[in-house]
Amino acid sequence: FETGGGGRELGEALRVWRGRLGAASGGGLRACLRLVDPESGPVWRLEYLLQATADPSLLVPAEEVWERTPAARRLAKMSGADPEERLLAALAAAGRAFAPIAESLKGSAPGHAELDAAGALKFLKEAAGGLAASGFGVMLPPWWKAADAPRLSVRLNVRAKGAARGAATWLDFDWKAALGSETLTLRELEELAGLKQPLVRVRGRWVEVDQAALAKAIAFWEGRRETGLSVADVFARMREEAALEVEGEGWVGEFLSADRDAFAALPAPQGFRGTLRHYQERGFSWLAFLVDRGFGACLADDMGLGKTVQALTLLLREKEAGRLARPALLVCPTSVAGNWLKEAARFAPGLKVALHHGSGRSRSPAGFKALAHGADLVVSTYALARLDAELVGAVDWSGVVLDEAQNIKNPDAKQSRALRGLKAGFRVALTGTPVENRLAELWSIMEFLNPGYLGPYDAFARRFAVPIERFQDAEAAALLKRIARPFVLRRLKSDPKIVPDLPDKAEMKVYCTLTREQATLYRAVVKDMMERIEASSGISRRGLVLSALTKLKQVANHPAHFLKDASPLPGRSGKLARLTEMLEEALASGDSALVFTQYREMGELLRTHLQAALLEETLFLHGGLPAPERDALVERFERGSARLFVLTLKAGGTGLNLPRASHVFHFDRWWNPAVETQATDRAYRIGQTKNVQVHKLVCAGTVEEGIDSMIDSKRALAETVLGGGESGVTELSNADLRGLFELRDDALAGDS
Repeated sequence: FETGGGGRELGEALRVWRGRLGAASGGGLRACLRLVDPESGPVWRLEYLLQATADPSLLVPAEEVWERTPAARRLAKMSGADPEERLLAALAAAGRAFAPIAESLKGSAPGHAELDAAGALKFLKEAAGGLAASGFGVMLPPWWKAADAPRLSVRLNVRAKGAARGAATWLDFDWKAALGSETLTLRELEELAGLKQPLVRVRGRWVEVDQAALAKAIAFWEGRRETGLSVADVFARMREEAALEVEGEGWVGEFLSADRDAFAALPAPQGFRGTLRHYQERGFSWLAFLVDRGFGACLADDMGLGKTVQALTLLLREKEAGRLARPALLVCPTSVAGNWLKEAARFAPGLKVALHHGSGRSRSPAGFKALAHGADLVVSTYALARLDAELVGAVDWSGVVLDEAQNIKNPDAKQSRALRGLKAGFRVALTGTPVENRLAELWSIMEFLNPGYLGPYDAFARRFAVPIERFQDAEAAALLKRIARPFVLRRLKSDPKIVPDLPDKAEMKVYCTLTREQATLYRAVVKDMMERIEASSGISRRGLVLSALTKLKQVANHPAHFLKDASPLPGRSGKLARLTEMLEEALASGDSALVFTQYREMGELLRTHLQAALLEETLFLHGGLPAPERDALVERFERGSARLFVLTLKAGGTGLNLPRASHVFHFDRWWNPAVETQATDRAYRIGQTKNVQVHKLVCAGTVEEGIDSMIDSKRALAETVLGGGESGVTELSNADLRGLFELRDDALAGDS
């Protein structure tokens, strides 16, 4: 379709066409068309009738109209119009939409048009809808478009044979044609193909048949009896044959099944520390099931369901089975690299994890290979997958895991091509949003996981992307879902099978890294403030310590927060980048979120950035607002007018009721845990019907992580030192302060 002038021309043409067909009804009479299928022989009849609009039960065949029977005279009396004139005018208009009607008008007293099967199908698929929309009564055979209408399909039953894995797995198979629930013999099928008609009667029922596709299917399946069939062949046929129904035996049946509980659940590896929830155990088992059989897998669980833990469990299983003699590679956004190291140390301490990251990383082939082969798992970033493509591509990996795999959504991007080209024994993608905007994103992820599975992109676009995105083709969408389903596991927090297994409130730490700019500022603040602290004492020293804490936390938030210079926000803060990514995923799942910060200045920056980055209205509540404005903001959030709500801890941390939020983010930390708990409880309270996920953002290797560790591992000390807030930190010795403040190696996010 053209836009602009072309669109206006099309609209005008449609109006003119419908105007010409307006003769279908008028003067109390309506012309009707009834398609009658043949009881025997090849001829279909399109019968003409005239109906009284005041009494639809009075339906008179055209033959009676011409003969002026009592029924026809009754039509004239009821309408005050001439039935013959009305019917002839209507049929002339209909003839402009469907040529066989015009052809029938060449004879005297036309009562019907005769059609062959092709003509009948053309009327059903192309003309009937437009004529009905223009006022004609259109009566079609009851089997047409019936919900339970039988469909001609091919049923394939497959079984694995041999030792091959993945798409190369060879299959034994049986195939048969079916009409609804009835099986057809090969002879019946060949007879159908021989009729060369698009509508055929099979066992007393009319069925639409694509003759070219039918002949092609017979030739393909019969030919494969000689040459054999692979898993790749099956899915290639599924892309082409929407009516192909595939069933499997053994593990192939489990693989194809829509029931994700069809396969055996595996116990967590011996070295796993912690407890997997039931759905996490199922997710890990599903990953292992596909990896064991040579297929790539996409774990697309909702944010907060533990994709990281499930992937680490898989990697630990691979190690304990002796399959990590070659290292595995994990690629993630820069903002979560530190989080992977900490989660691995927590849940899978038996994994030897190395980080390829930052300005001090190994840049020589020999050095990188030494790093990789000394580890079970190498963690790196998408930026380095592009910058260090030759180094990463030179290693033969046991497996590659992509976290936040939507980062390869552009199939033509350099990093996407580099990652697709890696040598790997298995491939796993983790993402909460496998499709953000376009189906090209799904194709790109699937091409990484199982190359060639969805076919070349041009063919994929013609078969799926264009019909679904442009024309909302439900059949194409259903087919794509069916062929992608074996490789994608998607669970939502709202899933009835998941909800009982979720805690009412799940708290998690999100470890972030600093950008190079933040690290430079942070070191400068530590140097300056420690020199001044070490040269002071008493009240002056305590004031300097508190000032240092504030400055370091501001730097960890964002350079613009510390500098107060109204400078640009994007790309300068690892913590802000990670918050933006997580909010994007939460919003994509239809969730709402609260974001707490200690600082009004940071709240203003957050509102500005999030509205621009996410194109989502962001409310901001702080202590400077009068009570009526606060109440109005709360009401707007609770009624769903906005989904993001930034609040300062002091103004929004107590006294509010915000149960609509299912995510709570603590952007910067108040070191009295009770204060954070009170803020979290704005969402987690009476009236909350969803599970609440609490995300505490911590910059790794900074003062934020140091005090966070004190709170977690030394509760008694934390209560003594931090019970009244940050003032207790002022009593630490100079040496302890330096140890708390100084930047550690894992803080920096540099990828240059």
